[in-house]
Amino acid sequence: MEQEGVAPLLFTTEEYAARLAAARVRMQEQGLSALIVTDPANIYYLTGYNAWSFYTPQMVFVPLEGDMILFTREMDANGAFRTTWLPQENIVGYPERYVHRPHLHPFDWVAYALRARYLIAPATKGCVGLEMDAHFFSPKGYRSLVNALPEWTLVDCFELVNWVRAIKSPAEIQLMRKAAVVTDRAMRAAQEAIAVGTRQCDVAAAISQAQIKGTEEYGGDYTAIVPMLPTGESADTPHLTWNDEPLKADQAMVVELAGAHHRYHVPMARTFIPGKPTPQLAHLAQATDHALAAVLETVRPGAPVQELSQVFNRTLFEYGYEKASRIGYSIGVGYPPDWGERTISLRSEDQTILTENMTFHLMCGMWMEGYGYEVSEAIRVTDTGVETFTSYPRGLIHVGDGGSAPGSLLGNPGERAVHLSPGAPAEAQPVDEPRRPATPRFGFTTPTESTMTGSISIVARNAETADSDPARPTVSPLDSLANDPTPEPPKETP
Repeated sequence: MEQEGVAPLLFTTEEYAARLAAARVRMQEQGLSALIVTDPANIYYLTGYNAWSFYTPQMVFVPLEGDMILFTREMDANGAFRTTWLPQENIVGYPERYVHRPHLHPFDWVAYALRARYLIAPATKGCVGLEMDAHFFSPKGYRSLVNALPEWTLVDCFELVNWVRAIKSPAEIQLMRKAAVVTDRAMRAAQEAIAVGTRQCDVAAAISQAQIKGTEEYGGDYTAIVPMLPTGESADTPHLTWNDEPLKADQAMVVELAGAHHRYHVPMARTFIPGKPTPQLAHLAQATDHALAAVLETVRPGAPVQELSQVFNRTLFEYGYEKASRIGYSIGVGYPPDWGERTISLRSEDQTILTENMTFHLMCGMWMEGYGYEVSEAIRVTDTGVETFTSYPRGLIHVGDGGSAPGSLLGNPGERAVHLSPGAPAEAQPVDEPRRPATPRFGFTTPTESTMTGSISIVARNAETADSDPARPTVSPLDSLANDPTPEPPKETP
């Protein structure tokens, strides 16, 4: 493979060739004679094409043999050679008259263009794969292909290219490390902006500036998701953005954001509070931080993904909580509306085996009634364990006094994560709140609990395995919390 475009190569021609070869191996295994790629992240991954043109239909046609062809809007095709390595004759633009027409679709024209290039008949030797769950592949586009290409057997490719992307190359890891620096700076900008009386929108503005500015050496990209800032009682719900309301004293703000560099994303979530947390929030933060630390201790090549979920929930159960949703997902290249790869999910049903240079967002969000807590780490599976991309303190972070909570857990880029001591900013008090019962799919029987202490005892279905697990605390977390000498932070004056 040789570069024929004018774009500076982000990766070597050998790496792009390896990506295409890996995709074609999967195509053969799935009985595909051709593949139609519509996900902008996958188009970027295979060709390097990078523009905000995905709001109109576009695709890359990938035959089992021969050259790939990029089809996009004519005005975009005219400049596509500035970002992709493809030769100009393999960049084809459909006419402007096909954009946003009620009875026409650009794929009508694309189908004719493929036929004119004699590419229809060779693809009839097998099935033609479609990215049926891609965000920008519409039902109308699918119908156009079905009607215009009756010779083809169109089938779902089941995120074929996404799975090729799951294991990162050394060059990709380096880009993610650069993105992580932007992530840290954006979170620092959030921490510096959060104060009593500051509007949520002003915090979002500070984050956005840091995300785009990047560092003195390199800039940041626009991110696939805007900053998310669930605040106060609304922190019991994920994926909320911001409004223009000022932050109040003792009101926690969850910040979830990402740094991006050359489309590679490194997300992070932290929870800040200008004041003193409630006992319930402090207890929840303590539980979630320890569960995340236990997961980091478990990450290693060869470990099944479901083990991470089981360790998280086992640790969480020690505090009387349960998390039904997944605790993370694969990350890398991202375009709106998502920075996830839509492949591996860290949950008890996923049997994927961890492999070196897989990258994930460990998203440990806990959403209760009227309050919530989020903490996350973007990680790489190393040859022996785990690398956390960022180094931002974990724990419930106090703002207004210029520092984070004493005893916060820290990320350790380039090192194996260490299960540290509790990092709650305030002494946990007995918690009296309803708990959902344990469910068999998490591997535990229904716990017995004491409403006086808030503690629970858990009987594992496989007690021998649970007792021998090195990530399992040797001392009850609630007991260790009660003996924690960390002083309570001083109250702040609004």
